[in-house]
Amino acid sequence: MKTINDFNFKEKKALVRVDFNVPQSADLKVTDNTRIQAVKPTIEKILNDGGSVILLSHLGRPKGKFCEEFSMKNLIPEIEEVFGKTVKFCEDCMSEDAQKMTNDLKDGEILILENVRFYEQEENGDVEFAKKLASYADAFVNDAFGTAHREHASTAVIAQFFPSTKFFGLLMAKELEAIDKVLKTGKKPVLAILGGSKVSSKITIIENILPAVDHLIIGGGMAFTFIKALGGEVGNSIVEEDKLGLALEILEKAKRLNVDVHLPVDVIMADEFNNDADTKEVDIYDIEPGWMGLDAGTKSRLLFNDVVMKCRTILWNGPIGVFEMPNFASGTISLGDSIAEATKLGAFSLVGGGDSVAFVKKFGYEDKVSYVSTGGGAMLESLEGKELPGVKAINQ
Repeated sequence: MKTINDFNFKEKKALVRVDFNVPQSADLKVTDNTRIQAVKPTIEKILNDGGSVILLSHLGRPKGKFCEEFSMKNLIPEIEEVFGKTVKFCEDCMSEDAQKMTNDLKDGEILILENVRFYEQEENGDVEFAKKLASYADAFVNDAFGTAHREHASTAVIAQFFPSTKFFGLLMAKELEAIDKVLKTGKKPVLAILGGSKVSSKITIIENILPAVDHLIIGGGMAFTFIKALGGEVGNSIVEEDKLGLALEILEKAKRLNVDVHLPVDVIMADEFNNDADTKEVDIYDIEPGWMGLDAGTKSRLLFNDVVMKCRTILWNGPIGVFEMPNFASGTISLGDSIAEATKLGAFSLVGGGDSVAFVKKFGYEDKVSYVSTGGGAMLESLEGKELPGVKAINQ
């Protein structure tokens, strides 16, 4: 893997594609700077070498037009706070001003260009747009894992203009190594935990990871499709009726590959989708008509804990209950505790996917697992076995 550690940036200008698509408050203040913090080691490495940094990012979905709320200038106070340095700003990526500011950039300085998605050429993967951006620098660094699955001008197309000076940033390298540990190099036994509501959104992930894992926990709403396929009564629980046959095929394939599949055995059911609903704990095969399963039950939590504690490599994608409602968060919290304990004892744990990441942040598990992925869609496509355009462009 060709990373920035393979190059000395002394007196070089580095064009660094970052993912600063961060959440903001109504007054446009950054409310979560995780993605900015994540690229700090890359920026520091370049500056410490004696180089300068030109930052490229998108923010929001402005669809090719200028939009005040998505201007990168709104992020500058937070970027300066995190990096501990003044950050210059150019309000037009394509202007003479951009050419002059990048030409005049001195070693040790940081410049951020305006939101690349203010230009429709970005999402269209326009070669001339990428060529213009490339003209500002001596080297290209992709540290935007969150957009690595996009074949956009600044994420994939641009790399061709740096045949010998294109590199992965340190964040990208960590992301790719973490996924590689799950799919290829991790210590056995390897466990994948898949939750969330729909089997359909996880089919390709399941099919790709089955040959790589020893254990598979299926929880959350998607478990009910499997339970119904196996003859269980699931009441009003979420079920994909058209995926019942597929659920059985997945179980059969897992059996052929000697993968142990673990489904919940009991459930907290509720009479409505509401935090204050009436609840009962029942066998997952016996959910009453009019009731729905909203969290893993006590026996399921113990079962999942036993599985987690005997595994050395753990992938967690998706909650096993409706954790957004306090009364149905206990199952996912219990699972988080199990993974945290296994990690403490030496297991490698990777958490990825929007809902799982939201959970670990909300309940304070970020420092209790080995790695929390910064890229939802990119990570999922990696787990599906796809080569990401942003990765392929650096490797070519």
